[in-house]
Amino acid sequence: MRLYSGKVTAIATELVRALLAAKDIETERPKDVEADVAAVLTQYLSDEREVNDRAKDVLERTGKSQGDHSRVRQLVAEEKGIKVGDETLDYLLDQVVAMLMHSSSVDEVYVEDVELRRKMAPIFKKHMAVDSVLDADVRAQLRHVREGTREWEVEYARVLDQVKRRRGL
Repeated sequence: MRLYSGKVTAIATELVRALLAAKDIETERPKDVEADVAAVLTQYLSDEREVNDRAKDVLERTGKSQGDHSRVRQLVAEEKGIKVGDETLDYLLDQVVAMLMHSSSVDEVYVEDVELRRKMAPIFKKHMAVDSVLDADVRAQLRHVREGTREWEVEYARVLDQVKRRRGL
């Protein structure tokens, strides 16, 4: 699962609406709460981009292969204090819950952290599971190319970029 910048506003809006509808939070300014959630998500994207750039730099400086990228990226993320990869969803849920507890825009939180996480997780999963849909769409367009070849890699990247642009990601 991956968070895309094009989904930040949709996630923030849907999260706040769901929590307000369930009466889990109370606020006079729901748009401000949405902006706070969006700020948390945008900050994560910025931090993740910085981690990716630093991981690439480390690989270039040390002369390691791209096969080590995920391990180096994980180490750089730990150093920065964020979670990447499979732990992204839990990290984002923790960050949003902490923001809701400390935001001046949220008047009251009526449920426990665990309940907030339980209600927010499906919304995040719905919007972050775009990767599998994108992959299926790209593979459908590349049926004529044999997987595993250099041509496959080049075409996959090109078509993936087109599909992401078309979907606003």
